[in-house]
Amino acid sequence: MSTYLVGQVRPSQLLWTYGPGALVDLPNLSVVTMGLDCWEVDQCPPVEEARLLAAVRRVLGPQVERLRVSPLVREEGANPMSAGGKIGVPVRPFPRWLRCVKCGLLAEYDSGLFDIKADPYRPERTHFVHSNCEKGKNVDAVPARFLLACRNGHLDDFPWHWFVHGGPSGCRGTLRFFERGASLQTENLWVKCDACGAARSLVHAFGREAQQNLPACRGRHPHLDTFDASCQESPRAVLLGATNSWFPVTLSVLAIPLERNRLSQLLLDGWEYFADVESADELKTVIKTLVKSGSLPGIERFDIGDVWRCVQERQEGKGDDTCVTEGDLKIPEWEVLTAPTPPTDWPQFMSRPEPPPAAYMGRIADVLLLERLREVNALIGYTRVEAPEETTDPDERPQMAPVSRTRPKWIPACEVHGEGIFIRFDEKAVRRWEDIPSVKRRSERLEAGHRGWRNARGLNPEEGYPGIRYAMIHTFAHLLIRELALECGYNAASIRERIYASSNPEKPMAGVIIYTAAADSDGTLGGLVELGKSENLGRLIGQALERATICSSDPLCSEHNPSVDRSLHLASCHACAFVAETSCERGNRYLDRALLVRTFECPDAAFFKWRGDDNE
Repeated sequence: MSTYLVGQVRPSQLLWTYGPGALVDLPNLSVVTMGLDCWEVDQCPPVEEARLLAAVRRVLGPQVERLRVSPLVREEGANPMSAGGKIGVPVRPFPRWLRCVKCGLLAEYDSGLFDIKADPYRPERTHFVHSNCEKGKNVDAVPARFLLACRNGHLDDFPWHWFVHGGPSGCRGTLRFFERGASLQTENLWVKCDACGAARSLVHAFGREAQQNLPACRGRHPHLDTFDASCQESPRAVLLGATNSWFPVTLSVLAIPLERNRLSQLLLDGWEYFADVESADELKTVIKTLVKSGSLPGIERFDIGDVWRCVQERQEGKGDDTCVTEGDLKIPEWEVLTAPTPPTDWPQFMSRPEPPPAAYMGRIADVLLLERLREVNALIGYTRVEAPEETTDPDERPQMAPVSRTRPKWIPACEVHGEGIFIRFDEKAVRRWEDIPSVKRRSERLEAGHRGWRNARGLNPEEGYPGIRYAMIHTFAHLLIRELALECGYNAASIRERIYASSNPEKPMAGVIIYTAAADSDGTLGGLVELGKSENLGRLIGQALERATICSSDPLCSEHNPSVDRSLHLASCHACAFVAETSCERGNRYLDRALLVRTFECPDAAFFKWRGDDNE
């Protein structure tokens, strides 16, 4: 099939929504994003972030050489017929089966019964037509909206012939899709064979009887053009556009200055300026230009000889990577954020200390206004049917589908810029709170739900519990996000969280970053930083806690027991504590507002207002 431009998506969407193996439901057709083997690597600029690359190698192997962004059309308004206008991510029509909107004909797009009509200047108009339809000429043909998927990441066309004939059959008659009844419920959707007259309702493809009415999984990866040798999972019918057809598995880090080697960090941040430098004299010219333009602040503090030696080492592949071997991505970030003198003038990281709100002294230890920050995300795989377990431990991950036929040498990534607020809780106050009997009882209830949830998914029930400290900080972040969204100028879905929680006595962590980042802009509105000032932050925290005291779903919300329904939250719901999935790092799990404020069901487990508090 010829190459056509069929639409556009944002770079960040290629990581979170439409990555390799995902379906893109365009206005007139549906396509699957092809694997990395089909991408034009030369059109994918590299992203330098050594800590993230080290974490990716830990999961996928040492053969991963680079992180790269998706290919972009560099010329605005480029001729769509030119080579520059055709730069993009390769896709292929999927599902292969199309349906005529008038006669109901059901057939593959390459069967010869359908033709594609492409408009290079209006790609959203690209569509298939049934040119020889008996009820009209060039009638639109739309994708058949039923597919098969399994928990091992496989995706396949719906077996229309197999389904309508009740199993393997030699009949290859023309199939028709039609509706009976006024509603579009599955029992009113039928498929019929014109040759033998067999007909069947699609209600039999769903529910408990679906396993008997569907064939075994073929192990198909349509984005790779491959079939796995064997798959023991039972496939299930899914709808085109369903959210459970593709879940990304990503890793992310904040670009922070690592104090152990400030020069190496500077070169890492601005490597595009030094990659082609061939001599010390040329390096002097580059540094003079950077100083005049202010592109890489801080580079002028170092001796030219030291800079040239580090550039040579990095060009030869001998750069200092000793600082990026840490398996846990958050510990180095925590060390920088909690340093006595955090960096204030780094190109990708500008911070300013702020006194904590007076009303919460003794609970909140430090506040850091992050006027500029950079986050880098990498896509390492995906799952289907069930969302992946949120963990950076590769041993804890579920079955992850590949993004390339062979072990990838590069991984798609994106970098976003924004601003945020870092809040560190008082470690002594957190430890006293963890020792309260009612808090321990809440932790036991939440852990019981955690074990049930993992048992239902075939995971080790004794692992993966983040602890009650994490649940408290996580809930605090959600309440503050909801409150900030009302005043900061950003919508709630664009504000995100990054939780730092660990009860390890050697390296305890108790803090959170509330930040916003945009993939298509280097600037920020400044709304979060302004609201992070003491007088504003104290007011917002008070309002958030007051709103959380009573939920509109109480008493059902406050009395929720996770051990009953194997859920991962206590007193929390969409009315009081849930946020958008794009904002939460745990998919709205491990939440309990009773850990922060008094509720109807639990009045004595609150971190900010608990019984016997001297500040109450």
